[in-house]
Amino acid sequence: MKKILILGVFFLVIIHSSTAQSIRKNYTEMTDYEKSELVDSFYAIRAGNNWFDDIATFHMNFFNFDNTTDTSRLDLHFNLPDESEKEIFLAWHRRAVFELERYVQDYNPKLSIPFWESPLDQSTTSALWDETFIGSFNTNWNLNRNLGGNGPMPTPANLATVYGLSDFFLFTNELERRPVHRGSHVWTGGAMPTPLSPRDPVFFLHHTYIDYVWHNWEEVHHNSAFIRTDMIRFDGTYSFNGETLPVVNPNDIIDTRALGVFYATNGLATLDNYIVSNTYRPLESFYYQYTVEAGDNFIVPTGANCIIESVNEIVLKPGFEAHSGSDFTASIDVQNANTGKKSTANRSYKPYDVVPNLQVIVWEEDDKDDTPIIIQAYPNPFTETININLNKKIDCKVEVFNMMGMLIRDESFQNTDKVIIKDLYGLASGFYVIRIVDGGGNIVLAKRVVKL
Repeated sequence: MKKILILGVFFLVIIHSSTAQSIRKNYTEMTDYEKSELVDSFYAIRAGNNWFDDIATFHMNFFNFDNTTDTSRLDLHFNLPDESEKEIFLAWHRRAVFELERYVQDYNPKLSIPFWESPLDQSTTSALWDETFIGSFNTNWNLNRNLGGNGPMPTPANLATVYGLSDFFLFTNELERRPVHRGSHVWTGGAMPTPLSPRDPVFFLHHTYIDYVWHNWEEVHHNSAFIRTDMIRFDGTYSFNGETLPVVNPNDIIDTRALGVFYATNGLATLDNYIVSNTYRPLESFYYQYTVEAGDNFIVPTGANCIIESVNEIVLKPGFEAHSGSDFTASIDVQNANTGKKSTANRSYKPYDVVPNLQVIVWEEDDKDDTPIIIQAYPNPFTETININLNKKIDCKVEVFNMMGMLIRDESFQNTDKVIIKDLYGLASGFYVIRIVDGGGNIVLAKRVVKL
């Protein structure tokens, strides 16, 4: 039975048209209506402002500069373990997916970018590749996919390894270079294992999954931190479609709620600890086929506009607030519940030009030993001293950065397995990043710490 449950909360219901934030979900949890509309939106974007070509070209131009002599150039990939001061991989792709989602929601405000759960969804005949869904782009956009021809895909064990790392830079390096991220790129083939991978729409379903993995990791470890406070493309200097893209500090989007993004799994979307601000949309809309629960400090303040819509069930729990003077709607979508929508978009053949001499990306091999040296860093939070125990004696240098990316401490140690950083009582309270570099210039620890 389709229903709205109100459990001890106050709200005001006003019906209005909607524009969206998002509940992201596995593509298998989308309605047929959502799938059809999402595909139509991708075709409409390419036929309109052609954002796919712009983001793919940018991704190629700034993919990686490790093989150049100018080491100061900023890029998007493979900056760990040696250049953590340039590392923006997870945050940049989070913002890029969000950028696409805004254009998709201009087409239909109910939509969000779904994810492809590659450790469990690895069939070349999966519904992902249906001609009515992501399959049609292969021919129409000349993507030249080769599904399953260059595997392997990630395994649940690979995912467990990623989740088990507690240090942020070790986590993101393992995630980026190894099977959980790499697998879907090489397994899909065509554009995906090249720097022009955003040409393929499945790139964004894959990177929404990578973003979901980061979201889950952060929910457990609460340890994400970037040394950089800016990102190329999102630094206030880049314009697309007549709009100068905003400045985005990667540390400001560590929590997906900063972008109004929530993840749903196994038939449940939980909306919590969020204040509707209409920062990106004049009305924030959250749409999901199954159960949506809103509570635990999900607040619609006076003057804010918000709609929560489900095909089946909405539960407004204690902790949910819709203040007087706000516009809030809780709605059951009956019209699109069980029906697809026949495409009205022009899904025309629009092949990409072939780029001569485009190289396939080379990731690290699986058998590389990435076992971290670090054993323990404590206390965290700290007041005056940080102690770091290593599992072998090394020559190393300790660097301490503030969250503006400024180096504020630089100290060397010889032949030691115990590093003590003293006299930190003079630092202001807040977040810092400590980095340990061994005698060969390799980073053995990069960790966010908190000063009380």
